[in-house]
Amino acid sequence: MTGLLAVWLALALAFGTLTACSGEPQTLTVTATAYNSVAGQTPGDPNTGAWGDEIRPGDKVIAVSPDLLSLGLERGTQVQIEGLPGTYRVADRTHSKLERTIDIYMGTDVEKAQEWGRQQVEIRWHD
Repeated sequence: MTGLLAVWLALALAFGTLTACSGEPQTLTVTATAYNSVAGQTPGDPNTGAWGDEIRPGDKVIAVSPDLLSLGLERGTQVQIEGLPGTYRVADRTHSKLERTIDIYMGTDVEKAQEWGRQQVEIRWHD
């Protein structure tokens, strides 16, 4: 069992699901849309985020509007999203015109992203 725990800890650290948190949790209500890694939704490689991060179906990733970067939602920040299980990693940016917006990555499932639509949700993270 000790070997299994060591493997779990190594994987958690490698994938950023186990991080040290400083300060109080931050919360904010944002507009949440959804996006996919399909050619019609991006001018570049649909599997590469704005900072060059590889994004693949199954990844729990979000893009954030530029104004959220200054609030501590920087690349690699772990975010919890109201109504969705697990933690999402900031790995992409939205268009510069958007404000107070996150875009939730939903792989290649365009129908799922369309069903999500546009919602107001509360997000939580540690800075």
